[in-house]
Amino acid sequence: MLGIALFAAAKWPAGLCGNALVTYPEPPEVMYQDHNNDFTVKVRTPGGQWQDLYEYDVKVDLHRPQDASMVYFDFAGRVEVSVRKNNGDVRSVRIRPAVYGIKPEVKGNTAYFWLKKPSKISVEFDGDRLHNLHLFAGAIESSRPDPADPHVMYFGAGVHHPNADSPGVFRIPSDTTVYIDGSAILRGTLLLDHVHDVRIIGRGIIDQPQEAIKVAHSSGISIDGPIVRNPNHYTLLCGESNHLEVRDLKTFSAAPWSDGIDMMSCSDVTIDDVFLRTSDDSIAIYGHRWGFYGDSRNIRVSHAILWADVAHPLNMGLHGDAAGAPETIENVAFSDIDILQEDESQPDYQGCMAINAGDQNLVRNVTYSDVRVDDFNEGQLLNLRVVFNEKYNQAPGRGIENVTFRNVTYNGNGASPSVISGYGSTRRVRNVRFENLVVNGVQVLSPGAGNIQIGSDVDGVRFTR
Repeated sequence: MLGIALFAAAKWPAGLCGNALVTYPEPPEVMYQDHNNDFTVKVRTPGGQWQDLYEYDVKVDLHRPQDASMVYFDFAGRVEVSVRKNNGDVRSVRIRPAVYGIKPEVKGNTAYFWLKKPSKISVEFDGDRLHNLHLFAGAIESSRPDPADPHVMYFGAGVHHPNADSPGVFRIPSDTTVYIDGSAILRGTLLLDHVHDVRIIGRGIIDQPQEAIKVAHSSGISIDGPIVRNPNHYTLLCGESNHLEVRDLKTFSAAPWSDGIDMMSCSDVTIDDVFLRTSDDSIAIYGHRWGFYGDSRNIRVSHAILWADVAHPLNMGLHGDAAGAPETIENVAFSDIDILQEDESQPDYQGCMAINAGDQNLVRNVTYSDVRVDDFNEGQLLNLRVVFNEKYNQAPGRGIENVTFRNVTYNGNGASPSVISGYGSTRRVRNVRFENLVVNGVQVLSPGAGNIQIGSDVDGVRFTR
C-alpha cells in the first residue's frame, strides 16, 4: 500500500496532572530548507528548562508574497513562551486575537508571555503583519491509534510521499483512521472520493500539496488537528458531501485560488476552532460547481480565526446551477469569529462577511454572532448583494432572505462603505437585522452610522440595541 515508515516521535508526558509540555522535533530532511530565522522561540513549563522550537517558514499574501514564521507545540496547565526577534530593534509587541487578552512583557528584543489554555495566536513586532510569528499551542493528545490496526493509516515522524502509481495523492478508503504524527510531513493531497466514515487526526503538517484535503461525494468525515503549509490550491475542498466535522485545522496560503475551506453542495457541516490565513476566501459556501450538484444547508462555523490576505474571510452564494435546478443555501451560522484581516482592492470581491447570490441561488437563514473584526487594509465590513457576475455567473441569484448580524464589532478605519442591494423586483434582499452592531465603540442604529449603503430592491433592514 503506502509503505509508511515509522520514526521516533515526540515523547508524551507520563501524566497530564498539572503542567505538561509536548514539542515536536523537525525531520532532518527539512531542517534547513524550511526554517525561518526571524525569531527564536522557546517554551517551558513553570520553572522548567526552556525548549527550543523549530520556526517553520510559511509564505503569506498573494499580492506581495512574504516569509512569515510558524511554531507549534501541545501543553496542559500553563506554559511560558519566549519570542526573540533576531534582527532589528523592538518598539512594541502585539498579540492577536485581542479577545485572548495576552499582554507580553518585552525585555530588549524578546517578548515573554504565559498561555493558560490552547491558543492560536499571531505575535506581531512593531505592527508587522507580513513577517509575524504564528503560534499554535494545542491540547495534548489523549490517545493514538494502533499502527497495526488494518483500518489505520499511520504516518509516523519523517517525510512521506505518495506511491509512484498515485502521484501527488494519498488515496484514503472508507472506514479508515488517518493519523499524522506531530513530527510527520506529508507531501501530497489526502483524497477522499466516494468514501464514508474516515477520520484524519494528528498534529503533523501537510506540506505544499496541490490541495491538502479533498472530500468528494462522501459522508461521515472528521478532520482534527493537522497544519497545512502553502497548498497550491484549496486547503480543504468539500463537494457534494455530508456529515462533515472539521476541527483544529490550521493553514497558510500564498497562491492564486488558494482558499481555505470551500464547500460546494454540502450539508450538515461543523467547522470549529480553526485558523485560516489564506490568499483567497478563508471560508466559502456555494451550490453547484464543477462536478458537484445540490443545495448547501445546515453549516455551523464557530471559534474561528480568519485572515484573508486576499478576498473574503467569509463568503457564500456566488456559484450554483444556473442551467439546471435552482439551488438553495440555507441554515448557516457563524459564531465566535475573529477576523484579523481583509485586503481586497476589487469592489466585486469585498466584504469581510459577504453573501453574493448568483447563478439562481437563494441564500436564506444566515446568522453572524459574536464576530470581532480588526482594522484591515482594504475592503468592506459586509456585502450582501444579489449579483450577476459576468466572469463567473450564467444568471443572477434568486435572492437573499433572513440574515442576522448579532454582536458584531469592528474597530478600525480601513473599511469602504458596506453594501446591501438586490437585483430587480423579483430578486430582492429581505429581512436583514442588526442586533448590537458596534463600530469603533459606538452602537450603530442606522445605515449611515454604520457606513452601510442600502441599494435598490431591499426590504426590511432593521437596527436594534
